[in-house]
Amino acid sequence: MKPIRVLIAKPGLDGHDRGALIIAQALRDHGMEVIYTGLRQSPVQIARAAVQEDVDVVGLSSLSGAHKSLFPKVVEALAAEQAEDIPVIGGGVIPAEDIPFLEEKGVAKIFTSGSPTEAIAIYIKQMMNHETRAAPKKVAHIGIAVQSIDMTLPFYQNTLGLTLEAVEEVESEKVKVAFFTIGESRIELLEPTSDDSPIQQYITKKGEGVHHIALEVDDIHERLKQYREEGISLIHDAPKEGAHQTQIAFLHPKAANGVLYELCQPKQED
Repeated sequence: MKPIRVLIAKPGLDGHDRGALIIAQALRDHGMEVIYTGLRQSPVQIARAAVQEDVDVVGLSSLSGAHKSLFPKVVEALAAEQAEDIPVIGGGVIPAEDIPFLEEKGVAKIFTSGSPTEAIAIYIKQMMNHETRAAPKKVAHIGIAVQSIDMTLPFYQNTLGLTLEAVEEVESEKVKVAFFTIGESRIELLEPTSDDSPIQQYITKKGEGVHHIALEVDDIHERLKQYREEGISLIHDAPKEGAHQTQIAFLHPKAANGVLYELCQPKQED
């Protein structure tokens, strides 16, 4: 199979290329052929090099703050060379508020400074294979740790006016769950059923409150596989059975700045 060819470039006057070189080596470690253009390249020079080298992807790095000007100019220069089919990705010191603008201008993907190199390599491979990673379908539920469901019910039923859908015990998690439907999502009250329940341990340490956010996904096995490849910290490497016969798995809170996320795949209908 022909290896993926990637052009790594530093547009403009930015004189620091340590990050670009790290990315270049990471992509080589994934079997890609990487051409590095060096420092202080103009958008036209980068576009012409991409065409001459017959690359599949152009990766731009910027630390100078000029990305809003330079990245779109590279996209425009590729179009002028009749090479608009070569996707452009970017990275570096790029504020989150600039990402929608850059994507609107034709940059396929922006990787901020905290992005793992594995994620960049996997994204390029998926793009070349015409694969896309679908976002989670919706917030399936928000889990709230409580010491007693019975004592908490009046607020949700009377104050908020929500209807109690069901109460179910999940023996594997040592928890009793009360479900309230709200729009396309749910609020779930989580009551520990034993002293060694993870929910009891959470309450003892942090008190009652929001415990986790559950995201509904289509293929939980494939998503966990992708996360493992990217080095994302997981609590569960494989799905386990949750309430309503769903398949669930938790990401480690340190993967999301202290937020505990659950992946949730509904039971497949026969």
